[in-house]
Amino acid sequence: QVPLVESGGGLVQAGDSLRLSCAASGRTFSWMGWFRQAAGKEREFVAVISWSGGTTNYADFVKGRFIISRDNAKNMVYLQMNSLKPEDTAVYYCAADGHRFNTLAGANYWGQGTQVTVSS
Repeated sequence: QVPLVESGGGLVQAGDSLRLSCAASGRTFSWMGWFRQAAGKEREFVAVISWSGGTTNYADFVKGRFIISRDNAKNMVYLQMNSLKPEDTAVYYCAADGHRFNTLAGANYWGQGTQVTVSS
């Protein structure tokens, strides 16, 4: 059983916005976040959020454009992506664990990914 399921990906134009959602099942996680992997590149950290939402961390390349949030009552985490660029094209993965993470090795729970394509 996959504990994390992403949704909300799609094809948009540069400058558009998109909101990704990730639903957790079976348990709750203190920390939840997002990574992305573009074709031919390594998976990279995007953002992470604490249980309370009071602590968030972002990769430099999304600061000021992406916002991570969570709804603990629904056991979900979101990624609001604004001012999208073609270089944001990637598969976006939801990740979670009981401790803060910003590396692949730091998160032990993963979703299957959702494709985001930004056309120029």
